[in-house]
Amino acid sequence: GKIWELADPVVSPAYTKGLEGQPNEVKLKYLADNDFAHLSGQALKDAISDYIRNKDQDLTGKMVSQGTTPRRLTDLIGSLCDLTSGSGDKGTPIVLVQGYFDNYTK
Repeated sequence: GKIWELADPVVSPAYTKGLEGQPNEVKLKYLADNDFAHLSGQALKDAISDYIRNKDQDLTGKMVSQGTTPRRLTDLIGSLCDLTSGSGDKGTPIVLVQGYFDNYTK
């Protein structure tokens, strides 16, 4: 008894409206291996940063976003917390997530 899971019934039991929605992310490995395979080092980082700054507003169905599971932000952050803290046994600490929204291009 007294075991709870972070994913039941809502992954993030407390969050602000700013966490509603889904991310519009690109897969860095895809860009590095395909679009910018001829680059390396700082040139590669600059090219990827420029791509991210100018990406489409909706990448749904595009190869560059394949592998980035289209899940709600609260689900992604909740999964990160669950993986970090272990199971939801009584006594699991609160997990503070920082830097999740850091921008690669800055």
